[in-house]
Amino acid sequence: MIKNYDVIGDIHGHADALHRLLARLDYRERDGAHRHASRSVIFLGDFIDRGPEQVEVLRVVRAMAGAGTARAVMGNHEFNALGWATPDGAGGFLRSHSEKNEKQHAAFLAQIGEGSRGHHEALAWFASLPVWLDLGGLRIVHACWHAASQACLAATCLDSAGRFHGEGLRKAYRSGTPEHLAADVLLKGPEVRLPSGHSFRDKDGHTRHEARLRWWDREATTFRLAALGLEDRRSELLDDPVPAECRYEEAIPVMFGHYWLSGRPQLLSPTASCLDFSVAKGGVLTAYRWSGESVLSNDNLVWVAA
Repeated sequence: MIKNYDVIGDIHGHADALHRLLARLDYRERDGAHRHASRSVIFLGDFIDRGPEQVEVLRVVRAMAGAGTARAVMGNHEFNALGWATPDGAGGFLRSHSEKNEKQHAAFLAQIGEGSRGHHEALAWFASLPVWLDLGGLRIVHACWHAASQACLAATCLDSAGRFHGEGLRKAYRSGTPEHLAADVLLKGPEVRLPSGHSFRDKDGHTRHEARLRWWDREATTFRLAALGLEDRRSELLDDPVPAECRYEEAIPVMFGHYWLSGRPQLLSPTASCLDFSVAKGGVLTAYRWSGESVLSNDNLVWVAA
């Protein structure tokens, strides 16, 4: 049976915006969880890091999930949180406690209390999140729907519900392995190496030598057209074709977050909708109201300001 889902993009600790968006979508808190008479929510991950109210975001989302009024998938920030807290067996952790990684995660650790009961409960909930959802007429993933990467993780890293098991998480963190690449594609998006001598600074000021690909864009057939965030420097990029397996060409709608889009929310294609419009950078928190349609419409986007 097709359900009516309100799919909500990356929240990053902005509970005030989440409360206002749920109210705009006609959800009301009752018996400890936000509820709607005929709809439920799907969250796209990235609940934590950056924002001022991360504990409240987790309270709201976990309460809805526990009450059956919401579902959620893992974002790369939840994956990072698990790696940060999981020993690697060699005196360190799966995710390095480097200065860069610590800075990215510091706000969450300060708000939740590193090592506290609340922290351990949050980690257990992160571990319970599937990497993607295939709901028949709708597909949900944090950063990229990619069948080969899904098959790779499903074979060795995930349980029957699509969640990382303990050894699977370790495999996904083992640099250079197929599992590590697959997790990167699904949770962070596919990348392409830039031409020799070329780089750019990302939203956090880090120098990058790889660019994310516009995997959802059927017209982005070359590196020049497919490199995300480098639209003003396309002439510097190769015009060689991007492998076709990097593009989503199926008819089933897919919704995702992760990409820090800006401006007025709008669809990327009739079958693909990114719902991350940078609430943590003064943008908007965005939802798509899906009611079974196979062709998405901008009329179904709803948002509130940060």
